[in-house]
Amino acid sequence: MCAKFTSRLHSFLRRSFPLAAFAVISCGWAATQDDPMALPPRTSQPPASAQQESNPSQPTDQKPGEPSISPIQSSEDQGRFVFRKQVQEVVLHATVVDDYGKLVTSLDRNAFSVYQNGQPETITSFRREDVPVAIGIVIDNSGSMRDKRAKVNQAVLNLIRASNPEDEVFVVNFSQTPYLDQDFTSDVNLLQTALHQVSSRGSTALYDAVVSSDFHLRNNPRPDKKVLLVITDGQDNMSRETLQDALRKLQSNKGAALYAIGLMNQGMTRSGREALQSLAASTGGGAYFPQNLDEVDSITRSIAHDIRSQYTLAYNPGGNIGTGYQRIRVEARGTAHNHVTVRTRTGYYPGEAVK
Repeated sequence: MCAKFTSRLHSFLRRSFPLAAFAVISCGWAATQDDPMALPPRTSQPPASAQQESNPSQPTDQKPGEPSISPIQSSEDQGRFVFRKQVQEVVLHATVVDDYGKLVTSLDRNAFSVYQNGQPETITSFRREDVPVAIGIVIDNSGSMRDKRAKVNQAVLNLIRASNPEDEVFVVNFSQTPYLDQDFTSDVNLLQTALHQVSSRGSTALYDAVVSSDFHLRNNPRPDKKVLLVITDGQDNMSRETLQDALRKLQSNKGAALYAIGLMNQGMTRSGREALQSLAASTGGGAYFPQNLDEVDSITRSIAHDIRSQYTLAYNPGGNIGTGYQRIRVEARGTAHNHVTVRTRTGYYPGEAVK
């Protein structure tokens, strides 16, 4: 069908617009290019339609980050299907540290308080065990990274080895375009091969890579807990997405916690640092700025420990959902001699009901 449409369109353009006859038209290519969140692999993948057929239970009209929508029919609807938004449980992954930055892992449920839009919420579930995580490794592949990649790759591999053996990890290398060089796997050898897909050229489309990678995390049936590790030595200079776009899209109810490592050089300006800090802080992750490459390995090991030592809390906001951004605050009580700070995402944008 696509080939027949392309042939007819090409014939029409040849007759009506001679210059357009030189354009290459492809239905599949156009669909990918129109989706700013598509994460292209370096090798071809089955078309989206084929993937839908292989998973018929997956809804086709639900947007990323939206609550599940179900058709409900009643007598008052007079036979019409009405889509109503189902209240979705909010799940938080929280890191707790003391005044010295040391992880606090021995608190119980009663130590925590959760607030949405300033109103207290009832914690419906609480866990503090190490659970499998879906991790996206997103690494700057621009020209300035050429001499840094060997040590960065080794540090990332050490993070993977220090993680839960059941974690699912994918690798994205990006410059002006993000490429999915390895999809979800627990195979360290496959991940190592993907990390060595280094071209080291081009510009830095950081926000595009972050948004696409978060989209890939949220739209894959992997562990509920999701993390992005972003490593770059510069600031964005190429993305279609803005920093505000990236912040908003990361803050869905299923968004990932983002950890960023900003390698200091002339390309890492103050605004570049602040962008990484904003992305990390809003999602409950952390931003690190090592002064030299030798520090990267200890940072990635620390991040792995952080991820495995988090608390998982959930609550049902019920009627406390407004429109627009939903602010979240989590507090915890330490001992009499130990003040603690909770790091988790600062809020989320609820999905809108389908009309």
